Amino acid sequence: MMEEKSLRFAAFFLMFLTVMVCVTLPTFPTLHTMAVEDREERLAQEEWEANQSQIQMQDLQIKEEDVSSNEIGGEISLKLPDGVDGSEIGISNDYLTQTIRIEIPGVDRYYFDSDPIAGSSNHIDTLSYAMTGEYGVIEIAMDQVYELDTAYSDQKYFLNFLTPREIYDRVIVIDAGHGGRAPGATKKGIKEKDIDLAILLQLKDIFEESGENIGVYFTRTDDSNPTFDQRVQLANKSNANLFVSVHNNSTRSGRMSSVSGTQVMYDETSEFSRRFAEICLEEVTGTLGSRNKGLVEGDSIYIIRTSEVPVALIEVGFMTNEEELSLLNTEEYQRQAAMGIYQAIHRAFEEGF
Repeated sequence: MMEEKSLRFAAFFLMFLTVMVCVTLPTFPTLHTMAVEDREERLAQEEWEANQSQIQMQDLQIKEEDVSSNEIGGEISLKLPDGVDGSEIGISNDYLTQTIRIEIPGVDRYYFDSDPIAGSSNHIDTLSYAMTGEYGVIEIAMDQVYELDTAYSDQKYFLNFLTPREIYDRVIVIDAGHGGRAPGATKKGIKEKDIDLAILLQLKDIFEESGENIGVYFTRTDDSNPTFDQRVQLANKSNANLFVSVHNNSTRSGRMSSVSGTQVMYDETSEFSRRFAEICLEEVTGTLGSRNKGLVEGDSIYIIRTSEVPVALIEVGFMTNEEELSLLNTEEYQRQAAMGIYQAIHRAFEEGF
């Protein structure tokens, strides 16, 4: 009698475990991503603040005036110092932080007291300057992502700001998860951040080879770790058609297991996001031959719930699966994953995204 009760109890317990596994298995990407989100955002913020503190910037005022009637035009104009040609001005555009940096040789602090910048401040959030060695630096924080159209005369340097939609037929933002001091899942010495980036770089090559008039912006192309807000705001402030975040998965315990396959997270409040996620799942599993592990609601994830454009967070494979980890670490498989994402983006465009 006791043996019969024990067998019944064991059978019931096994049935309970099976049900629990079936219920919790679809949430693995959410659990994995949520487990690292708070820590990684803190690390990203610390890294960003450390970089910001390297140069002490001071406020700079813009002289409001209409410069459009000038022989060259421009939304803002920069006064060229004596003896400095426009070709010597250094311009960089950080799309991630929507910051334009201007390096001007041969200036001192008196230059910045002479109203060196004039024009319209409509697109400008903040304007600041600093002296760094032989150069003066002006930083312009913009209200959204712009491409620059520049020109110069003998005395002035002119800048016009164009939105990505004014230049490109479509605009997309690609994010490689983790980075910097935030490695993501790490198995057998292989770091998720490196695989995520490798897939993104393959996707970058595919778009460059295509020659299409598509504006593709990347949250990172190196081992950096942007904050979550910087990642999602690149999509929002570029008015992108689509936002893709590339990740790789692991079981909640982090132990190696037989669980494998591709899952995609989406914004559960957006039908466009859900449809885009479905397309990504079909295309990536199709090119990789990986198991279709389904869609996962993703509003618990910051970059998903705050995205203003259709978003899909793709968990390409499980790093806690021995075979899948080996595949993910190969250039060929990374290229196939990138091709699946590329095809998904084009399918979405064909559907009117």
